[in-house]
Amino acid sequence: MARIIKGDTVKLISGAHKGTTGKVVGVNADGVLIEGIGQKHRHIKPSQLNPRGGHKDIHVAVPLHKVALVIDEKAGKTSRVGYVKTTDGKTRVARQVNNKEIK
Repeated sequence: MARIIKGDTVKLISGAHKGTTGKVVGVNADGVLIEGIGQKHRHIKPSQLNPRGGHKDIHVAVPLHKVALVIDEKAGKTSRVGYVKTTDGKTRVARQVNNKEIK
């Protein structure tokens, strides 16, 4: 199980976009894809399928250690994520708020 999953709201805690929040679009081995953050241009070499070449926009992942889960969207409060064993498996909990369950 991943600590940050698709649909979570996260806040960047370091880097050029420090302090901005966004919704997680996807998670992969490199990091998390955040809506509106990490947009880059990729230059395309001319080929038979694309004779003119050009460029396209791609989404670049932000490393997981640079994001924190937002637990209170109005105040912008963040927390680390932990796990607690329950009868039906593991549940994600927010460590900064006395192990409050994360929906």
